[in-house]
Amino acid sequence: MINRTARHAAEQPGPGPAVLARDLHVTRGRTKILRGLDFTIDAGRITGLLGPSGSGKTTLMRAIVGAQRISSGTVTVLGKPAGSAALRHEVGYVTQSPSVYPDLSVEANVRYFGAMHRATAAGTAEAIAAVGLTDFARQRTADLSGGQFSRVSLACALVAKPKLLVLDEPTVGLDPVLRAELWERFAAMAESGTALLVSSHVMEEASHCSSLLLLRNGELMAGLTPAELGERGHSADLEQAFLHLIREAEGRPGRNHNESQVA
Repeated sequence: MINRTARHAAEQPGPGPAVLARDLHVTRGRTKILRGLDFTIDAGRITGLLGPSGSGKTTLMRAIVGAQRISSGTVTVLGKPAGSAALRHEVGYVTQSPSVYPDLSVEANVRYFGAMHRATAAGTAEAIAAVGLTDFARQRTADLSGGQFSRVSLACALVAKPKLLVLDEPTVGLDPVLRAELWERFAAMAESGTALLVSSHVMEEASHCSSLLLLRNGELMAGLTPAELGERGHSADLEQAFLHLIREAEGRPGRNHNESQVA
């Protein structure tokens, strides 16, 4: 199913998918991290990358942005090989660990990263406002709370207005109100044509996505919509639906006392 979907998307007229992966493998030493992944990520949509810790989500995101050497297969981003120099102003990447200068103010950090993309002062202010840090713009980043600190990294990525934005668990540690505001911002970006890939191990966030990639042990279990996940997993609770697919893939009928360790 996933292969047919990727093939169909590649054959459609127009600019093509934002990301197209074919038979993607990543191996470190003797350990296989990613095992033959085939998928597409469409422009103007939020794609959720979901799976338990250790499933390969971060490795896959690094492969897409060109920071991870792949063992075999291909990853095409915006029509070019992943990691191409031409993509540096087109792809934004926010890691789990904030990548900002703690001794600079919020505004100075965003302005610095924005300068590499010729962002204007208005663009800097817009990116800061998008993550709810306008009132802290002049404050030194090191003096912010943990959640605020991580939002500075997101603002530094947003200021470039990338065509593809890759976010590795961006809502971890954020309060529910801010988390909801960020998802609204992501939705607005998708409506404007940006492709977003958002990883999470919290299945509740799957409902905010247009489509989902479900990873388990380095393999792509499914590429589907939240509605399709609920239907295939026989539950409106997407976490339970995901667990059902895992049981089904492993040939385990019914519930298992170890399920709580999966999510």
